[in-house]
Amino acid sequence: MKSIAVIGAGITGVTTAYALSKRGFAITLFEQHRYPAMETSYANGGQLSASNAEVWNHTSTILKGLKWMLRSDAPLLVNPKPSWHKLSWFAEFIASIPHYRRNTIETARLAVAAREHLFAWAQAEGVDFDLKKQGILHIYRDKAGFNHAGEVTKLLAQGGLPRRAVTPKEMRAIEPTLAGEYYGGYYTESDSTGDIHKFTHGLAAAAARLGVQTLYGQEVVNLRSDGKSASVIVHGELGEQTLRYDGLVVCAGVKSRGFAAQLGDRVNVYPVKGYSITVNLLDAPSQAAAPNVSLLDDAAKLVTSRLGVDRFRVAGTAEFNGYNRDIRADRIRPLVDWVNQCFPGVSTRQVVPWAGLRPMMPDMMPRVGRGRVANVFYNTGHGHLGWTLSAVTADMVASVVQQAYAASGAAVHVPASALPQRG
Repeated sequence: MKSIAVIGAGITGVTTAYALSKRGFAITLFEQHRYPAMETSYANGGQLSASNAEVWNHTSTILKGLKWMLRSDAPLLVNPKPSWHKLSWFAEFIASIPHYRRNTIETARLAVAAREHLFAWAQAEGVDFDLKKQGILHIYRDKAGFNHAGEVTKLLAQGGLPRRAVTPKEMRAIEPTLAGEYYGGYYTESDSTGDIHKFTHGLAAAAARLGVQTLYGQEVVNLRSDGKSASVIVHGELGEQTLRYDGLVVCAGVKSRGFAAQLGDRVNVYPVKGYSITVNLLDAPSQAAAPNVSLLDDAAKLVTSRLGVDRFRVAGTAEFNGYNRDIRADRIRPLVDWVNQCFPGVSTRQVVPWAGLRPMMPDMMPRVGRGRVANVFYNTGHGHLGWTLSAVTADMVASVVQQAYAASGAAVHVPASALPQRG
């Protein structure tokens, strides 16, 4: 049985470990924290949103970024302080603008495929993650935004995702608690929401039941490979140790770039900070006034999800500020103000702020597949759609690993439970 090290126990690492274990590999999952999903997979917007598959490589994104550069509360904020990493990333981002249509269609296709895996895994393993299948409503206050969404809808349809335009009256019928005046919206009935932290934690427990060895509290400081064996050098309670495996998969979020460099690969992930607030719905009036249908406000770059009875999550914005994890009050305030404006009946007396670093590639497409060295693989760089795409990219990289070892003549035990069943 081939041994594989998976680096990182966020949503991509845990789903990758699970998918590889189901294919008969001996998996060791490394995580620097004491628990899984403690960084970017801790408190995101909660949307499983194929309807948010539009990549950001569009001229309008550049123009908005320039316009908002001096506004501390801007939905898209770029710290003007230059760095080689930031400059190279933006150069590649601009170079990817001609591929906007193709990459949006492909992202939608992946997001639709991801649902089948994620829901099947959750059902098979009994993972409760506050799943709510009530669709996602995109809201627009002006004609320009609504018209752009119409063009995006055509691309989503090519990726296999239907969504429909709705009038302000229909919007109120879909989500009666939403206040304000709107030009129109788009509704995707097949989208859903859930708690990413609860899902990742539950699937990590399921992976452990399958035999995955989980090494928490172990900071990976170096990765090496000669093509036949791989070394993982970790620092933990026992000091520094070197552990050896047949291969490894890097799922390390914003740290993937550094690990890739150690392995001779270039994975140009940039940390794009996003913020969220979790509004604790402490009383019956707030619970009644909070939406059940998930929303996406394209102008404000905010998304929402209802997590159970007593939590309401609002998340979004994008901040290009390096590896800075500070939770800034001037970035949290617009999220609270948005809740007060759109859902005035919700009490924001108890709000939990959070910030996480999205691992984002310049072309907005995740890096999934083989590295330069034969036994090195990657599943990283999912950006704002890590939760949405995680299950399908985990299945993809697990297939690549399986094929790589099958091609080399190595025996891989595939349990009967992982084989397709005849109806």
